[in-house]
Amino acid sequence: MPQLRTLDTGVEWVELTTTPEDWAKADPALLGTMLVQLHLIRAFEETVLELAAENLVHGPAHSSIGQEGGAVGSIVGLRSTDGINGSHRGHHQFLAKALTHVSEGVLDPADPVTPAVQEVLQRTLAEILGLAQGYCGGRGGSMHLQWLEAGALGTNAIVGGGAPAAAGNAWAQKHSGTTDLTINCFGDGASQIGSVLETMNLAAAWKLPLCLFIENNLYAVSTHASEVTADTRFSVRGQGFGIPAWRVDGMDPLAVHLAMAAAAERMRAGEGPAIIEAEVYRYFHQNGPFPGSAFGYRTKEEEAQWRARDPLERVATEMASRGLIDPDAVAALRARVQQAMQEAVAALIEDDPDAEGTRRIRPQLWPDPGFVDVGIRGDLAELEGLDAQASPAATGPQRKFVETVAAVMDRRMSEDPRIVVLGEDVHRLAGGTNGATKGLAATYGPERVIGTPISENAFFGLAGGMALDGRFRPVVEFMYPDFMWVAADQVFNQVAKARHMFGGTHPVPLVLRTKVAMGSGYGSQHLMDPAGIFATSAGWRIAAASTPADYVGIMNAALAIDDPVLVIEHVDLYGSMHPSVEGDLDYIIPPGSAAVRREGTEVTVLTYLSMVAHSAEAIERTGVDAELIDLRWLDRASLDWDTIGESVRKTNAVLIVEQGARGTGYGAWLADELQRRFFDWLDQPIERVTGGEASPSISKVLERAAIARTEEVAEALERMRIAAGGR
Repeated sequence: MPQLRTLDTGVEWVELTTTPEDWAKADPALLGTMLVQLHLIRAFEETVLELAAENLVHGPAHSSIGQEGGAVGSIVGLRSTDGINGSHRGHHQFLAKALTHVSEGVLDPADPVTPAVQEVLQRTLAEILGLAQGYCGGRGGSMHLQWLEAGALGTNAIVGGGAPAAAGNAWAQKHSGTTDLTINCFGDGASQIGSVLETMNLAAAWKLPLCLFIENNLYAVSTHASEVTADTRFSVRGQGFGIPAWRVDGMDPLAVHLAMAAAAERMRAGEGPAIIEAEVYRYFHQNGPFPGSAFGYRTKEEEAQWRARDPLERVATEMASRGLIDPDAVAALRARVQQAMQEAVAALIEDDPDAEGTRRIRPQLWPDPGFVDVGIRGDLAELEGLDAQASPAATGPQRKFVETVAAVMDRRMSEDPRIVVLGEDVHRLAGGTNGATKGLAATYGPERVIGTPISENAFFGLAGGMALDGRFRPVVEFMYPDFMWVAADQVFNQVAKARHMFGGTHPVPLVLRTKVAMGSGYGSQHLMDPAGIFATSAGWRIAAASTPADYVGIMNAALAIDDPVLVIEHVDLYGSMHPSVEGDLDYIIPPGSAAVRREGTEVTVLTYLSMVAHSAEAIERTGVDAELIDLRWLDRASLDWDTIGESVRKTNAVLIVEQGARGTGYGAWLADELQRRFFDWLDQPIERVTGGEASPSISKVLERAAIARTEEVAEALERMRIAAGGR
């Protein structure tokens, strides 16, 4: 018989329940503040539901009524410099953080609505209604509420989507030498999602001051927690990641507060993350003013049992038992916060003169339609005063391209202590898997050159949180571009949209490096060119250098720009030998700086990366008098349209050259844009060179058949010459 030994994680997991003694010892000012916040949030949410019933809320109205105790209990004791983010059902979390900020953590039930509190109520309501005076200019609405001054990092419409960014904020807090902490609020549904579980692992491994706060309201939309997981005590997740956890009654705000106080003590002491699971209950359906029982997935009896445990009643009853408040004072508090909401509504809503008995939003409060695309990305003012060079000279000894990649990063890290490099194996193997980070770990140490788990979703999202914090400039390496699909939510839904979604003013300084590996035999899931996918995602800038001298200028620009920048490299270029850049590694090649590699009159060839050399070779083979333009910057906002337009007006023909598969190719988007801009100057259809329909495969023969090189460019040039009437 084998011997069996019971294993123990050694990780604390407790259930915390308050006693009469706890309530007796609680600071009266704390209890009064909690009661005020609970009533303010309840009145606010009731108002939102009323306006939604009048069709004045455009989009969802995810009410937090019934769940206020979890938010207030966990947030009331925080500093303004502590951060919180939350989910689509996040009004209560945002309001608790904003109210705590403007009141400095103290509110009086006898005088609950100060001018600052009134402003919070009105601006939050304005944001939910989509109005210009909202915290995000009306762009965020109900599900994307952000006020960085108050430490409200932004609620999130993607279930679990905010967890990695919260970890990034916590990383920035820790590595800035503070004792601040961050709370990521999510629900029972997100407790199963990869981004949350990956974040738990990272937070534990790196001892981040992050509280993963689970609002377990038992239901997704209509699916009960017991239908989706074997153990509905979601705080059990901490046992698998070495994170201590507290389980509390979320209808008891004091219990939540005491659990958070214990967790905060651990986090502020540098001991790492914590999990708190608060059992709460949303009184209404997923969205709108009807209870869940109206849709048949829960009973009226169940709802009545939870309503009998209302957190507002609990706090008021406990305060009354200590003689801290009486029923008349509670009623007066309720009336005053309702009045405050009426005043907020009156400032935003008016009777509709065209429809008797109905109301409308005051027309002058809507955002200007011209604001629609403002703030997708920055205006590049941060590049002013830097040494911009269109054609940098490289006159030094021959060296490999990849050595320049490491050299320019070394230079920038020596000059800018905010730069932090993250990625799989970037700290090992003499510079990662290709040598692109050679020497950096030895020079800058594990605080700035960070080897990550194989967990792109978490570590890229964490970098996004670092960038939004503003104290660091993360440089993330994806070993292969195909891995972006693992992190797609963080790459495209979070980082790409963050600046615009939250009002268009807050920078997101982040660089993502990756390499095209076509020709290396790594097969269908490692070899894509990501330019075509990223070009469809507003918010990303895209750069690709074909020479080491260009790489220096492009990377320097990318590390100065306050937008997320994708820098694409190529394995074919890594080992290629080029004259090195001597001395000056500080110049930039800013967006809007294409390079004409060869002048010509017959056709404009637009390309980038290794296909610049293949195109040049094809031009020489065919004898076509082509103008070869190395794009260098590829996104819509960063392309050098002036240089491209001048060439098209001269040649009246365009050939777009890329190496990868046609379906995800960059050229389709570019061809569409070129025809919109220069149709009158084109004498024949725009031609494209791409790989095949399928992704490259492992077989050397099939891989070559799937990608484009010199031969495919030469064939396209010949076709265009024939189409133009030449021989």
